[in-house]
Amino acid sequence: MKQVFLLLLWAGLMAAVAVQASPPAPDLIARVHFAGAGQISADTNAVAFTNLWCSPEAQALREQTLNKLSHAPYDWLKQKIPANLDDGAGQLRPLLDDLLGAEWFLQIRDATNGSPEFALAIRLDAGRAQLWQTNLENVLETWTEMSVEKIQNGWELKKHRPPNLIRFVRVGDWVVFGLGQDKLLLNDELVRRVLAEKRPAPAKKNDWLTADLDWPRLARWFPSLSAVDLPETRWQAVGRDGNLHLDGRLIFPQPLAMTLEKWRMPTNTIHQPFISFTAARGIAPWLEKQNWAQPYEVSPGPNQVFIWAMAQMPLQTFAAVPVPDGKKALKELEQNLSAHTNWQSHLMMPLTMEVTSNRIYWLGLPFIAPSLEALHESFGDFLVAGVFPNGPKTKPLPPELFMRLAQSNLVYYHWEITADRLKQLPNLTQLALMVTRHRQLNAQSAAAKWLDRAGPTLGNTITEVTQTAPDELTFKRKAPGGLTAVELVALANWLEAPNFPGCDLRLPPPLHPLKLKRPRPQSPGEPAVPPPAH
Repeated sequence: MKQVFLLLLWAGLMAAVAVQASPPAPDLIARVHFAGAGQISADTNAVAFTNLWCSPEAQALREQTLNKLSHAPYDWLKQKIPANLDDGAGQLRPLLDDLLGAEWFLQIRDATNGSPEFALAIRLDAGRAQLWQTNLENVLETWTEMSVEKIQNGWELKKHRPPNLIRFVRVGDWVVFGLGQDKLLLNDELVRRVLAEKRPAPAKKNDWLTADLDWPRLARWFPSLSAVDLPETRWQAVGRDGNLHLDGRLIFPQPLAMTLEKWRMPTNTIHQPFISFTAARGIAPWLEKQNWAQPYEVSPGPNQVFIWAMAQMPLQTFAAVPVPDGKKALKELEQNLSAHTNWQSHLMMPLTMEVTSNRIYWLGLPFIAPSLEALHESFGDFLVAGVFPNGPKTKPLPPELFMRLAQSNLVYYHWEITADRLKQLPNLTQLALMVTRHRQLNAQSAAAKWLDRAGPTLGNTITEVTQTAPDELTFKRKAPGGLTAVELVALANWLEAPNFPGCDLRLPPPLHPLKLKRPRPQSPGEPAVPPPAH
């Protein structure tokens, strides 16, 4: 049953995830408190947030998502339970509504006896509490083919395989549901707190969501979480000044190896009017660990990156990295791309790669001509990537941007006009999904209609990450809806994935492999092929 509680954890983290400031007990590997949609919607700071999540389109997306999730526990467990049983979706589905609407606490404890322990306490009225008691009892008896034992104010089920103990009790206006191996320490603790304090744990009035998640230890029990590749994460989401504020820390097991060298930004290439700007530094150690990047790395690896999007054209999104010698780095990258051509096999159509002394560009795609260019500016050499011409410089960068980047310990900065960015971003993401043989977001899907409705209501989003200790990063975000445009588009595609809650958007492979086009070698003395016109 441990996968059922992954489902409960996910449902709470859909909106955003955050952490209590006080450190958890040593054996706790997850602790989450969610105030519930009922409390959040009554908060005067929740107007922008409710515009995003409470429109008719959002309600339709919620219904679709929860309907899918109600089948997930059986799909996860069907290899461990007798075949041809009812999947329990009809009885689990109404409980998922309470996980979004009601206040709840979830704790997960590490263990050495074969199974972690889970405990969930949720505040419910008498009718909903009885529904939980009856439906969970019916589902578990069906799946285990065992009968529960009635105890005071609830029931208990003892199995032969881990986790072998499951308990449900009602305490006042709370229900506490726990499972583990042999004993339920967390379950007992939550019951004591409910009896003593009328709530499982203290929480500030305006805290919408808090959590402490030890991802590495969680991944030992749930290997699929290793893909997240995060350290212990403490986050807090609060409503304030009409915005959602996310604040938290990333606590690493070892000191970070990042070097925060002085910013080197291509100020002549980046110019206004832009609707999104991102700067990150200290990225070299992270980049070296990425399997997808290793075959194409240049030496030395980039340690900073700048990404920006222009207001005029939907496809004007660019990225730049500083390098010691632009032309040398471009040549090395061209050699790597020619030697490692696996990237071409994932494309919808064959491309022709052309090379000049200061540019690599690819021909054969609709609407766009991806390119990578070596540029020299007053702050040094850069590699600049884009899929559409940048256009001439019209306005200098705002002084406020340089003030933001002046923080000595700043690692990451992102600013965007989310409404404008969300309006333009799907043009690029849909094209990228098509070209790389992935399923595009259907314009008539519930998620796409939700984005169309929510987008115009969103204002500026600002995210900052600073290094506050050798082994710690601190982050903060101010956003009307809590998410950036990229995150909203990614969320929409995930919710519409055919295998949701998985996220496999890959299309079937072609019946006939593509005939790949290699770059044509240039004869001695032959003039270089001109790059696409700007």
